[in-house]
Amino acid sequence: MGALPKKKRTQSRKRARWSHSALSPVSLSICPQCKTAKRSHRVCGNCGYYAGREVISPKGATSSEG
Repeated sequence: MGALPKKKRTQSRKRARWSHSALSPVSLSICPQCKTAKRSHRVCGNCGYYAGREVISPKGATSSEG
């Protein structure tokens, strides 16, 4: 059997130990292309642009290949 604590750890000490684990709100920026809200440093899900160029085809767009 291992070592056991001599005293009970209080709730305030227990909660203080986890104080850094709180969730922070997501920061949003405006897409310069289509002016919708998007997460920073990510491709816009609405228009597919990132850093001024199209990276992915936008949602709902059909390809004319075939």
